Amino acid sequence: MKIATHTLGCKLNFAETSYLQKQFAEKGFNIVSYREKADLYVINTCTVTAVAEKKCRNAIRQALSQNPDATVAVIGCFAQNGAEQIAAIPGVDIILGNDSKHLLPEVVEAYWQHRDGKGAPYVSVAAPVSFQPCYSGGDRTRTFFKIQDGCDYFCTYCAIPFARGRSRSATIAETVAVAREIAASGTREVVLTGVNTGTFGLRHGESFIDLLRQLDTVEPIARYRISSIEPNLITEEIVDFVASSRAFLPHFHIPLQAGSDKVLGMMHRHYDTSLYANRVEYIKKTMPDACIAADVIAGFNGEDEKTFDESVRFISQLPISYLHVFPFSDRPGTAALKMGEKVPVAVRKERGAALQALSNTMRRAFIQSQTGKERTVLWEHTRHGDSANPVMQGWTDNYIRLQRLYDDSLVGEVTPFPVTESTIVENFACED
Repeated sequence: MKIATHTLGCKLNFAETSYLQKQFAEKGFNIVSYREKADLYVINTCTVTAVAEKKCRNAIRQALSQNPDATVAVIGCFAQNGAEQIAAIPGVDIILGNDSKHLLPEVVEAYWQHRDGKGAPYVSVAAPVSFQPCYSGGDRTRTFFKIQDGCDYFCTYCAIPFARGRSRSATIAETVAVAREIAASGTREVVLTGVNTGTFGLRHGESFIDLLRQLDTVEPIARYRISSIEPNLITEEIVDFVASSRAFLPHFHIPLQAGSDKVLGMMHRHYDTSLYANRVEYIKKTMPDACIAADVIAGFNGEDEKTFDESVRFISQLPISYLHVFPFSDRPGTAALKMGEKVPVAVRKERGAALQALSNTMRRAFIQSQTGKERTVLWEHTRHGDSANPVMQGWTDNYIRLQRLYDDSLVGEVTPFPVTESTIVENFACED
């Protein structure tokens, strides 16, 4: 049986899809491209924005255009929160939520139920309670390692706690065992992913910092990045550890969401602008060349011109490297739906564009501050540019994309390399 998968949303989803592919392959199924004709298409979905849900519908249509008789399975966050909506989409046969403990057998069981004719969709969206550490495959240079799932914060704009359940993880020992499996595969860089990574281990009486210390001992993994961590959870102890560790890199992704205390309060975030600024400034004091990214939402309900201008001023003064900008999207079931005056969609987009322009300025300034310095780079296998004189690319430890003439002997190696106008890759997209 031919199976094709398609992933929408965050790197956590990519890790889960890759784990599912691995399970299918171990059971003898044939994994093919999503652009090929398959017997079963599995779409791992996102529900962070309405745009993500629209992409799910497009992916369903794409699958059925390849094979109208195929079985289509929709899994993940949109499946968990919007099963009724998905069931109404013609061609969907299987809808499975985020309790992934039994995901593979459920997909297979549901497939056999639907292979001989279309009926009512097979639906299983029990509350997510299980946890399985997993990691993305297919690239020995870099992998995304799911170490945590779920969130207990229930920010007013966010539907993810409803889709992902409460915060949970494996034990440190179990997580490190999977890290050793990754190391054995030859992977050189590991990105730690989760919904709220800083809450790792709380159910087991363990802590995130203790996990980091143990992971740092796992060789031959050369590099670790922390994909995202809440401002109130990134302690000075964690920053000091990263600065002195063997393998953890000076690259942080710290969600901000708004630069106004009034808006942060409406969002029910667990910090204010003073705490956020303190965390960022401590990182830059400890690691002056560190790259720091921030998430920002544009046009949250109740955000007026005054609070938006306040946010822009606050962000402009922060020593951060770039932003991930998201125009606010109303999410069913969230408290934000009943809060404040709605910002028109056109205004959300205008504010998002203004924040993106600010991000571009900050990113250019950060790269300029690194020009002339030498940073370590992990070189990737893909050939770019002229086939006669190809170049190879890689990320510096502090997340600048560089290039050099292709050299087979450097693939998967970490080497010092100068950051110059000629080595910087233009117009790249940040991938974290």
